[in-house]
Amino acid sequence: MSKRDELIAKYAADLKDKCGVNPDMDLLTKVTIGCGPAIYNADSATVSSSDESELATVKKNFLIGKLGLKDSADLDKGIDAVMETYGKSNRTKYRAVVYYLLTKHFKKESVY
Repeated sequence: MSKRDELIAKYAADLKDKCGVNPDMDLLTKVTIGCGPAIYNADSATVSSSDESELATVKKNFLIGKLGLKDSADLDKGIDAVMETYGKSNRTKYRAVVYYLLTKHFKKESVY
């Protein structure tokens, strides 16, 4: 099993255990691949839900840049909803899981 496959399995477990979501493994794999090398770096592999600048980066680079959404208050609400689903008290929020949940939240699976 490759390192990426191990990470995808870990992300799937997070989705099931912490978010109560049964993941679409094909979409999760595509989102994980889309994250590129960031998933292998301990700092960039996670998203800090308490860091406003990090959430702004997720909004700008992923929601607007990758998913092609228009900048609006709905994007912030979507990020908040995903962080709530993942669990605000959960310290380790994997970037691929957050992106997967955002992709599902905004019904943008077609991007992948």
